[in-house]
Amino acid sequence: MSEMKWPKLEDGDMLKRLAHPEGKVKMVLDTDAFNEVDDQFALAYSLLSPAKLDLLAVTAAPFFNWNSTSPREGMEKSYHEIFNIYKLMDLDSPPPVYRGSNQYMSSREEYVPSEAADKIIELAFSNGSDPLYVTAIGAVTNVASAIVKCPEIIHKIIVVWLGPNSYWWPTQKIFNVSQDYHASSILFDSGVPLIVLPCHSVASHLLTTPYEIDACLRDKNKLGTYFSDLIRGRFTRFGQDRMGWSKVLWDVSAIAWLLNEKWVPSAVRRAPILNPNFTYSFDDTRHFYKEAIDIDRSEVFKDMFQKLAQQN
Repeated sequence: MSEMKWPKLEDGDMLKRLAHPEGKVKMVLDTDAFNEVDDQFALAYSLLSPAKLDLLAVTAAPFFNWNSTSPREGMEKSYHEIFNIYKLMDLDSPPPVYRGSNQYMSSREEYVPSEAADKIIELAFSNGSDPLYVTAIGAVTNVASAIVKCPEIIHKIIVVWLGPNSYWWPTQKIFNVSQDYHASSILFDSGVPLIVLPCHSVASHLLTTPYEIDACLRDKNKLGTYFSDLIRGRFTRFGQDRMGWSKVLWDVSAIAWLLNEKWVPSAVRRAPILNPNFTYSFDDTRHFYKEAIDIDRSEVFKDMFQKLAQQN
């Protein structure tokens, strides 16, 4: 456990923050946009939902896997992919984009400086009495760094995170969590208002296929054809371009929760402790957080595909 002293929200205040937002929300999207194919869907879905989401900024998150040579390169690739989505959408005034962390946190007390962390702090304090929703769909290095650099933003932000698995799942060793253990544990221990969209077994329901994507999006517009090519390219790369295979659009779940909690019901629990071996320990005296327990794939995809197909 960290030695840091975090600002504390009383239980009543925390429960108010964890309630589903009424009306339009101001948000930042923190995304490792080049990592897979689902971030691009989530980014476009956010931009095409202006009645509910006021996207103030997009920040590039680091990632390190087969698609990058380092967290720094992953962040840079994500930074440029965000602009690629903007270009495909022909946006007149897209939200500003900020580079994120070049590396993961080396300890819980040392933040990684970045434009992204600074912008999260700035927007947190420029939003008046309304909270800033920081929607994180990658490793949370940028978000945790902002919290460590300026712990007072705990009173100003609500983090919506596509990261761990369900609390009862036997392991939390999953990409968005395991890349940066220190950052992930800070989200659970700092007391920042936290909404978790579990990969297994909630977001994992958001399965689609190249056939569905082609039927719904191909040739509808430049963005739709790009998404079709992305999905088919990924299936080909991994030898999965045959009948019966499907792909999860994990990150879409975080946007869906913000748009309509009826599609993504959730429950309040006491925050778990994330152990270094990526299991949970539990302590019923800890602060509250909220975790999604289900997702209505049909309602989410109907809404998203309609918006994407109609994008001009």
